Amino acid sequence: MNFPLYIAKRYLFSKSKNNAINIITGIAAVGIVVGAMALFVVLSVFSGLREFSLSFSNDFDPDIKGTAVTGKFFTLTSQQEQKLNQIPGIASYSKVLEERVLFFFDGKEQVTYLKGVDSKFTQTNVVEQNVVNGKWLKPNTIEVVIGYGISEKLSLGLYDFNNPFEVYVPRKGKGVIESEAEAFNKTRLIPVGIYAISEDLDQKYVFCDLTLAQELLELQPNQLSGLELKLKPNADEASVMKAVADLFQNKLQIRNRAQQNATLYKMLNTENIAVYLIFTLVIIIALFNLIGALIMMILDKKSNLKTLHSLGSDIKDLKKIFLLQGSLLSVFGGLVGLILGIIIVLIQQQFKWVMITESLAYPVVFSIQNVAIVFATIVSLGVVSSWIASSRVSPKLLD
Repeated sequence: MNFPLYIAKRYLFSKSKNNAINIITGIAAVGIVVGAMALFVVLSVFSGLREFSLSFSNDFDPDIKGTAVTGKFFTLTSQQEQKLNQIPGIASYSKVLEERVLFFFDGKEQVTYLKGVDSKFTQTNVVEQNVVNGKWLKPNTIEVVIGYGISEKLSLGLYDFNNPFEVYVPRKGKGVIESEAEAFNKTRLIPVGIYAISEDLDQKYVFCDLTLAQELLELQPNQLSGLELKLKPNADEASVMKAVADLFQNKLQIRNRAQQNATLYKMLNTENIAVYLIFTLVIIIALFNLIGALIMMILDKKSNLKTLHSLGSDIKDLKKIFLLQGSLLSVFGGLVGLILGIIIVLIQQQFKWVMITESLAYPVVFSIQNVAIVFATIVSLGVVSSWIASSRVSPKLLD
């Protein structure tokens, strides 16, 4: 049997004659349990908030998006479309055209994006599922779907034929402009649906038919501003992105969802790291109790250590006893804390006890990654703390 491990287990599970040592050891154990539990719950909460925050952009952004590397628009040839259909991993793709334009309604105006979409757009994007009033637009019509924020700003409803909803798009050309017709392409639009996703996105887009957008922008039928792709389940994202980039000879900038929302992902990751470091600092402070408990245990067992040393035990083995004792306490405390944390997270997922609003529960996500992070943090810090305390065992102490 491993001699240091056997002694360490005896010291760990047996009470000391000194009641103060028992109290300090108990406080250290509780600190480890509570620290592990709190760290896991907080990481689970931030994972839930991350998923909740990204759900808005995921409802709007495609799996992969391609835009022109130079300029606003690019040309999609029929040969490229055929090859695009042959790329493994692509479930569907949509051709889109967007530009910032001026909208006018009943004396009010709003500058935002007009986004022309084809008939396949609803297969690559779930915006249609977020239409809260009315319906999605029909192809080859002047119907449009507007955001809830735009609807509020312009006091615009659906099927209002008394007040025209118009779009003004600057025309191409040079020279002196002598009339409004020379300056703008304009047409009347018919709002048939209102979507609601988030405050920012609800003010960003007016969806229309792709052909209508191309006519207003004076572009050819094969000129686009973007390609939006939906991947098949379990498709290799990296290989699909490379295949699309090679098809367009790197003239398109190909981005996945994380790259499309790089700022948002960076902010969420930074917040997650900051919270992890803060709670890790709390755990480090709590582990000072472990160091103190082990040092007091060393002093309490000084006579026993002298006896073991006289019987032939090396100083290294005696140090290992307290290193293992502290490490075992960290492992058991971490496991108990994780079990309690997992129970709390699963209860919140199932029963939604903590609510943000009357209809929205506080989001939490159970993740094996978080379990591994918390356990590794507790054990590694516990081992370091135990090593610091066990270093007090020295020949000078046993003299």
